[in-house]
Amino acid sequence: MPTTVPGTVKIIDVVVSDLGAAIEFYRRFGLEFERDQYMPDDHAGCDLPNGLHLMLDTDEARGKITAGWTPPATSRIFLTFEYGSPAEVDAAYADLVGAGVPSLQEPFDAPWGMRYATVADPSGNGVDLYATLPAS
Repeated sequence: MPTTVPGTVKIIDVVVSDLGAAIEFYRRFGLEFERDQYMPDDHAGCDLPNGLHLMLDTDEARGKITAGWTPPATSRIFLTFEYGSPAEVDAAYADLVGAGVPSLQEPFDAPWGMRYATVADPSGNGVDLYATLPAS
């Protein structure tokens, strides 16, 4: 059995190409980021209601933090936002795509019981939108 090292997830860090564009994109979801006073062009954070902290770091900042790091060719993270109804997923998706946000998956009724759609943030990271489908 592998050894475990207990810890608590407190922060999610999303690496972005353009900090300003990322802040504006995530503002559409009601998130308000504060730029770091020491690295205002490379790092921002946002406290989430559930006690987590969401950070945005530029490629340059991540390269300073992690020796040898280079941006991946494709996204490896998907942030997921829950909505109250399938209609809200459709409306949010339409609003985002109408504003020029790239679509990765049009809304559909997933077999696991959710209305699901996916868009890309300005750096190509996936952003899922979902709502539980009503019981049939």
